[in-house]
Amino acid sequence: MTLHFQEENFQDAWQELDEPKLEGGWELFVETMGIKIYRLYREQSGLYEYKVFGSLKECSPELCADVYMDLEYRKQWDSYVKELCEKQCNETTLIYWEVKYPFPLSNRDYVYIRERKDLEINGRKIWVILAKSIDVSECPEKSGIVRVQGYKQSLALEDDGQSGTKVYMSYFDNPGGSIPTWVINWAAKSGVPSFLTNMQTACKNYSTYLSRKKM
Repeated sequence: MTLHFQEENFQDAWQELDEPKLEGGWELFVETMGIKIYRLYREQSGLYEYKVFGSLKECSPELCADVYMDLEYRKQWDSYVKELCEKQCNETTLIYWEVKYPFPLSNRDYVYIRERKDLEINGRKIWVILAKSIDVSECPEKSGIVRVQGYKQSLALEDDGQSGTKVYMSYFDNPGGSIPTWVINWAAKSGVPSFLTNMQTACKNYSTYLSRKKM
C-alpha cells in the first residue's frame, strides 16, 4: 500500500503546538474569539496558505478527532456540506467533498486522502490528522462544479490542561475560477472561527448523535 504521508509530516504538525513556525513571511491576519490566524503569500500560485492556533473549550482532543473524522456526522453540523462520502479506489480510501459556495459562484469539490495518528510523545498524547488532494480518474470533474486543486491540511490536537483542546491547523487550497477578494477574506476571517465554534458544539452533541444512531 502506498504511503501518502511521511512520519515527518506528522511530526511537523504536532511540533507547531509547542513552537509555531512563523518565520519566512508569515503575518498575523486576524485574531478573534481566542483564535489567531496567520497567512503566508505563495507567489507561485498567487494565493495564501494559512495557519490557525486556538482552543476548543470543554472538548477532549480525542473527541475532537473522532468528530472531525466522522463524515456522516459532519453532514449534520456543517451547513456548507453539499455532499461528503468515502470512495474506494485501488485499496485506497478517498473522500469526495462538495462545498456550497454563495450565489452566483459555482460550488467547489475536493477529492482527497487523509490519515489520522494517535501519538504518544514523551508522555503526551497528541492526535494528528493530515489530508491532501489527489487526482484519480475514478472521480472525474462534474459539470457546473469547480474541482479544487492543491488542497492540503494538517490538524494537531492536544489536551490544554483545562478540560479543553489546544488546536493547530494549517491549510491551503486553490479554489480555481475567479473568486472575489471579499469571499476569500470572509472564508479566512469568519469562516474558520465559525467552523471551530460549530465543531465545538458538534463535540458536545456527539454522544447524543451516537445514541440516536444506534436506535
